[in-house]
Amino acid sequence: MAFEATKREWGELYAFFRLLADGYVHAGTPEAGKDETCRFPVAMIQREEHDGTRRYIIEKEYIHIQGDEIDKRIPREDFATVAELILNGVRDSRTDDVTSPDGVEGFLDEVAIYDLEAKTDDRTDFSVAFYSEDAPLTGMCVRSRLGTMFPLLDGGRSANFKFEQTGVRFAVPTINKINAEGEEDDVLRRMLMIERLGGVLKYSDVADKVFRSNLSMIDLHMGRLLAEMTRLMWLDDITKVSDLTEAIKSLNPLKIKDELINKHGFYEYKIKEFLLALANGMRPAKLYRGTDSAIAGLLFVTGDGEVLCYQRAFRQTFADFLFQNTRFERGSTEKDKYGYLERENGTYYFKLNLKVGLLKR
Repeated sequence: MAFEATKREWGELYAFFRLLADGYVHAGTPEAGKDETCRFPVAMIQREEHDGTRRYIIEKEYIHIQGDEIDKRIPREDFATVAELILNGVRDSRTDDVTSPDGVEGFLDEVAIYDLEAKTDDRTDFSVAFYSEDAPLTGMCVRSRLGTMFPLLDGGRSANFKFEQTGVRFAVPTINKINAEGEEDDVLRRMLMIERLGGVLKYSDVADKVFRSNLSMIDLHMGRLLAEMTRLMWLDDITKVSDLTEAIKSLNPLKIKDELINKHGFYEYKIKEFLLALANGMRPAKLYRGTDSAIAGLLFVTGDGEVLCYQRAFRQTFADFLFQNTRFERGSTEKDKYGYLERENGTYYFKLNLKVGLLKR
């Protein structure tokens, strides 16, 4: 009997099967291409199911599956066949929900996979032992351009920035008129109306104190920098992180010297550090101490079905990849509680929300 799953869920399973079938994974380049000079042998993959841990040991011709209730060998070529079925099924589907291709459900039962998305508490999708099955495990998360990708940062209202409304002091009827301007998510129209009526939105603070402290671990002025980049996204319709960073260099919101900007690459460096922190598990509402999480790498599935590996151990390549392949996104104003003038202790503030995702192209 066929079942449905999202393209994201199929993408995770595809990457898992592709690694088992190939027995290796290529390193990715900063441009999201395959590095032909560098590939990592995969010896074993450990994956969590609702009923316990499974170990998938890669032998010459078989995958040896070990678990509490299972100990069997399945030909590696079967994983390759099913991976191709999944890839073709996802590509051929015009909707996000994809029906399982013929033969896939039976194979999943045979290899004791019941959860398409692995059940973990540490936000990894599965862990890989490179080179040897006894090697330390590398926690990986999967992001796939075959479907909708989880954002790197989807912090909700915890990821809001506060801008104080200064300049002209608006009467309450004017405030109400501004807040009623445009559709619910038409934040830009309300920002432009404030400006047109003589108001000025001046950066005030990170709305959430935990997120403020987390950003301060990277730089004491990180909140202001990201807030100005978020404002720029709305005003100039720039979303790609590398383009936003280039624009922010000209704006120079931190008022630093040209030498620091151009010779040292200050803004690029700070943004890359922020992106690495996100990729390694930093979240707005959770205390961040700068220590590494269980996530030690990213498996990135391209639109062509190529699986690329980015690891924390190869820091510069990982940082460059994130810098070139991420964007700021616009979240829901209702869900994330931003985009309106709100009164707080006698002062009106306008909030903007930070959301960061991988480019889908």
